[in-house]
Amino acid sequence: MAEALVNYLGSGEYKAVSAGSNPAGYVHPKSLETLQKHGIAMSNPRSKSWDEFADRHFDTVITVCDQAASESCPLFLGDYEKLHWSTPDPAKVEGSEEDIDTAFEEAFQILKKRIEKELL
Repeated sequence: MAEALVNYLGSGEYKAVSAGSNPAGYVHPKSLETLQKHGIAMSNPRSKSWDEFADRHFDTVITVCDQAASESCPLFLGDYEKLHWSTPDPAKVEGSEEDIDTAFEEAFQILKKRIEKELL
C-alpha cells in the first residue's frame, strides 16, 4: 500500500517501489481492495524482492512493517536517507472479515498520514 500511496499522493514528484526480504509472491487482495476503496489504482501490482533493486540508487529507503525494523536491510548505491515508519502488518491479523478489513484500513491511514506529513 505504501508504494501506491506515495506514487498517488506524490503526484509524480516521487517514484516509489516496494520490496521485501521475503516477498510473499503475491500482493494481498485486501491491500488492493483497500486502495481501490480510496480511489487508488495500481497497474500490474506484484510482490518483489529487494534484491531486484540492489543496483539502483534511492534518495530515501523506508521500512514500514514492525518486523522490518529489526531486519538487516540491503545496501543500496550512494547515500540515502533511511526511515522506519512503524506500521502493524495487516496481513498477519486473524479474525473476522471485519477485523481484517479494519486492520488494512488502519494500516492505510497510518501510511497516508506519514506520507502527507513527512514527504509532501
